[in-house]
Amino acid sequence: MKKKTIITISVIIAILVLCGLYLHYENTKLQVSNYNIINNNISVDFNNYKIVQISDFHNNKSNTLINDLIKEIEKQKPNIIVLTGDLIDSNKTDIEVAIDFIKNINNIAPIYFISGNHESNISNYSEFKEQLEENNVIILDNKVEILKINESEINLIGIDDPRMTNENGVSDSEIVKVELANEKYNENKYSILLSHRPELFDTYVEKGINLILTGHAHGGQIRIPFIGGIVAPNQGFFPKYTSGIFEENKTTMVVSRGIGNSILPFRINNRPELVIITLNNK
Repeated sequence: MKKKTIITISVIIAILVLCGLYLHYENTKLQVSNYNIINNNISVDFNNYKIVQISDFHNNKSNTLINDLIKEIEKQKPNIIVLTGDLIDSNKTDIEVAIDFIKNINNIAPIYFISGNHESNISNYSEFKEQLEENNVIILDNKVEILKINESEINLIGIDDPRMTNENGVSDSEIVKVELANEKYNENKYSILLSHRPELFDTYVEKGINLILTGHAHGGQIRIPFIGGIVAPNQGFFPKYTSGIFEENKTTMVVSRGIGNSILPFRINNRPELVIITLNNK
């Protein structure tokens, strides 16, 4: 074999190895994102109240990632943990993996869960919910939980993914409007909404929710510097809501890039994300 051919093959192999290492890093190295939410409607009793958000876990099986995730949650010492949908993946459902993860974190802080589109696609969702409840997870399927410190309160609102209703011909936005209209809570109190869908931001703004925690977009799967994500469910190519914080009027929405993958089996420039929300009065 000619020397030139050997060099070419060696370079190709080196490039493939580097690409493999890069993809492994991008898909297993956890990134922690911190958001400080300041609002005068937050009581001083809730200053420094910490919320850990986990979204789009998709029954992830990376031991490296899961171990780092558990350690980081423990380190953060949150007041509550919220799971904003797609804890499992309907294309490769493994309830045991999801429940094992819950068992490793359910002694850290109270856990609240809402459904995502993947939960709506599995036939044994009721069984899955039972297992979550057996492991002390509070399921906010179109329910409100009141968070209390002393005499101060915050509304924690959860809504089901729109696909749970199976209403043909009715838009996701209209379904969510009905879900929110049916929720009974004191609108003068600071309100946090757990909803899987970031693309419905205008609907949340219309309702006047203070803070929405969402996921679903997977950060756009592949992120291009200065441009953002390439594609997201229900938003298509070059989606608007894939990562970070969005504000309009008195409404703030945080979009988690999530832990697992769905549309594509890998991430590029888009590491798995654990979101930390800290509330403050000023």
